[in-house]
Amino acid sequence: MDKFRMIFQFLQSNQESFMNGICGIMAFASTQIYSAFDFNCPCLPCYNLAYGLGILLVPPFILFLLGFVLNNNISMLAEEWRRPRGQRRKDPAVLRYMFCSMAQRAMIAPVVWVSVTLLDGKCITCAFCTSVPVETLGNTSHLGLSQGDMKRVLARIPCKEIYDGQELIANEVAVRYLRCISQALGWCFVLLMTMLAFLVRSLRPCFTQAAFLKSRYWSHYIDIERKLFDETCTEHARSFAKVCIQQFFEGMRTDLAAAHCHLPRKAPENAGEDTEKLLGITDWNTMNMALKSWHRCKPPLHLHPPALPSAPGLCCGGCQGRHYQICKTSFLLPRAQSWAALWVYTVLKLP
Repeated sequence: MDKFRMIFQFLQSNQESFMNGICGIMAFASTQIYSAFDFNCPCLPCYNLAYGLGILLVPPFILFLLGFVLNNNISMLAEEWRRPRGQRRKDPAVLRYMFCSMAQRAMIAPVVWVSVTLLDGKCITCAFCTSVPVETLGNTSHLGLSQGDMKRVLARIPCKEIYDGQELIANEVAVRYLRCISQALGWCFVLLMTMLAFLVRSLRPCFTQAAFLKSRYWSHYIDIERKLFDETCTEHARSFAKVCIQQFFEGMRTDLAAAHCHLPRKAPENAGEDTEKLLGITDWNTMNMALKSWHRCKPPLHLHPPALPSAPGLCCGGCQGRHYQICKTSFLLPRAQSWAALWVYTVLKLP
């Protein structure tokens, strides 16, 4: 268990590298899935185009959505986008930065799938076999077929075993023609994606360096703040459950001791430590109010605000009056983790 815990902590501390690894695995898996996929063109004029383009576009869309699903930050982005404004304003630039970062990673596997599919050429051959220029590549003297019959014959080009139009156009000639076009499109797509990735990764920070750094800092802060809040809630829930269970068994022991005329034992020594970890929140309604307050009006990102009045009252629709006891030198802390830890600790502290 200790080894698994160490691995989990390492993955949490290196989440960006972990997500890059996941995207790389998805890209490799997409190539393996395509190589194992049994491509069977229907060889019918009405279905070839839909089947070919479906294989080319539908799996990349699924892989793109899967890249978002496997990213833990998608729930954080949705929560930050939908949360009430409260005492903390929402910066659209930070939300855009978070979305673009997730989209860049999610695009890796779809790009690999489209590139491999175009370079292989089967989808393009199936989708556009009825558009082969017979006048240029085929037998122009063979004009006894109507337009519908000609499309029906050309639609069987990907299926060598049932193709019967060698007199119209050779199967090898049509397949080679369509695969050349497909591979040209594939290399152009790879070049376009490479140039786009270069521009996004290299040139964007050069034009808006200050805005880029600001967006990246606050996106990291939101992620750290959420993790620390979850850790604080987990510690509080563990201490709350432990105190409740201890009180239950102490009450049962007292009742049994009274029935058998035995003196009760002393309370455990660590009961006081668990009570201190509750931060004054010791009942169901107060905890629900604290969680609702955190969602509705997160505290402003200002490390030395004046103390709020201790009289109970509602603030921005859900927060009771609380004293934010904050160290005066806390604003000197440079890291986002220190800010997040300070707010998570104080938001659960009641007057």
